[in-house]
Amino acid sequence: MLHGETVHSPLPQDLPWFQADHAIFFGVLYMVLIVISIGMGYCVMKSWWDSRGDSHAGH
Repeated sequence: MLHGETVHSPLPQDLPWFQADHAIFFGVLYMVLIVISIGMGYCVMKSWWDSRGDSHAGH
């Protein structure tokens, strides 16, 4: 068995990053997670901003 052929550890430094399929998979995974995080952050900030503006509009 070659070193790095299979993953026996969950640590990121033990992943065989030199293999193209691993690099593509984790690249796409991290891009999707970043897009989801940005979208959720936008929704939270927009709802906070809208609720902050509505409470001062009637006074």
